[in-house]
Amino acid sequence: MDLKPVVDAINNLSTRLDEYQKETRAELNLLKNSIVPPSPTFKIHQSNIPEPLNLEAEQQPLTKRSSFGNRETTAVSPAPKAGKSQYPDRIILTTYPGNSKVNPIPLNWGAEDAAARGPIVASRHPQSLPLRNAIGAHGGAYSIYRALAVAMGQLDANHKPNLVNTEPVFHVPPNKSWFDPMKIVSMDPWGHLVQEAFGDKLKEGLDLRPTIALTKAHMQLAEIESMVKDGSLKIDGKIVLDKKGQLMVTKGAVEPVWYLPGIAKRFGVDEISLRRALFEDTGGMYPELITRGDLKVFLPPIGGLSIYIFGPPAYISDPTKKLTVRVHDECNGSDVFGSDICTCRPYLIYGIAECVRQAQEGGVGLIVYFRKEGRALGEVTKYLVYNARKRAEGGDTAANYFLRTENVAGVKDMRFQATMPDVLHWLGIQKIDRMISMSNMKYDAIVGSGISILERVEIPPEMLPPDSQVEIDAKIASGYFSATSAKSAEPPNLENIKGRTWDDINH
Repeated sequence: MDLKPVVDAINNLSTRLDEYQKETRAELNLLKNSIVPPSPTFKIHQSNIPEPLNLEAEQQPLTKRSSFGNRETTAVSPAPKAGKSQYPDRIILTTYPGNSKVNPIPLNWGAEDAAARGPIVASRHPQSLPLRNAIGAHGGAYSIYRALAVAMGQLDANHKPNLVNTEPVFHVPPNKSWFDPMKIVSMDPWGHLVQEAFGDKLKEGLDLRPTIALTKAHMQLAEIESMVKDGSLKIDGKIVLDKKGQLMVTKGAVEPVWYLPGIAKRFGVDEISLRRALFEDTGGMYPELITRGDLKVFLPPIGGLSIYIFGPPAYISDPTKKLTVRVHDECNGSDVFGSDICTCRPYLIYGIAECVRQAQEGGVGLIVYFRKEGRALGEVTKYLVYNARKRAEGGDTAANYFLRTENVAGVKDMRFQATMPDVLHWLGIQKIDRMISMSNMKYDAIVGSGISILERVEIPPEMLPPDSQVEIDAKIASGYFSATSAKSAEPPNLENIKGRTWDDINH
């Protein structure tokens, strides 16, 4: 048996390993000098850093090992041809400040013009990769679907979007909040102006992508149609268009872009602890959170938000115009499918109707819709909590409403509204005349950020769904605003407020 090919392969692998060890030592030295060093409990061991993998489809490692001298290597043999990867052979697990090929475009968060601030560069397109100044990927949670499309060969890994005719249909101009690095920390204020602000960089071939899109549409909801039919909403031909209740709306979508020093300050933690937690609890998905302390912007893999404006968008930042606002957190079960265990869809509909009325009276209305399903705990957790509530000894009571959530999730709410007001500041809002919300957390966050709220409006009792009394009374007892409850002689006994059982159809 001719062993020369095997020996040559082993020698080649040995040479590659020696080269990689030298690179690793240099990278570790750079890491030690990183702006954000590892925490004392986080140690990097050189022995744990794997050799770069070769993912060429023509070669796959076998499980059988052979030894030569003191070195142990993995034999390789040809595999059936399955198409070539779109990526380079060497996998770049992370980068470090000072790498010879790393030259991020300067980013000055809070600068007073776009050129001084600089564009957000998160793409791994070959031309953009050395210039990246942000951690993560565009698209939030949808970046995973993009990866799947690339893996299947349905999308070119280096595809850059054609942005012709995608510009905003209404203007959101810069305001002073854009220039305070701690005022807007969870979104890119310039995210809708990529073509306008950074057109020169686009022409140079840099892969830049909008993180905000602004458009307009008609919307139609059954409840709004009913309000038009019963006369509680009037057709005006501008906001309410016809007897079917079609509404004219301008709207926008916003992807999250986090300025990490600002996020850390907003939540009262240090930046190193924040980076470590984000790294650990995403399964180590973003190692640059640890190795690239010089990169201060992170595009997290979470849902973003939508805005719906009723009336002239320019009125939103005009303090002489009356403004009605509802900030709503996603609830798929109620908002889309009409579950009656909570107040979410009815309150959302009520908020839309009040925004329309405000616009018809010469003001403007705004709905902000956050993708924070199940208090940001997720829908699976929410349904587990529903089961625990309905199976509880003594029934589903308002007294134990939050306890069931804490039993399953460890906390009763993970929405943490500290960054919620950012979109309001981006829009230039200075005061809210009517806030369609009972949430104390939202109220405190908005007022605490410098925006005054003149009136708080609770959901009308007649709009409460049949099985939602447990939720609403538990929330009021925990601090939610309620003018109705404040007038009561004494608070209700939460033990006696029970939701129906699954089999109770007459509750």
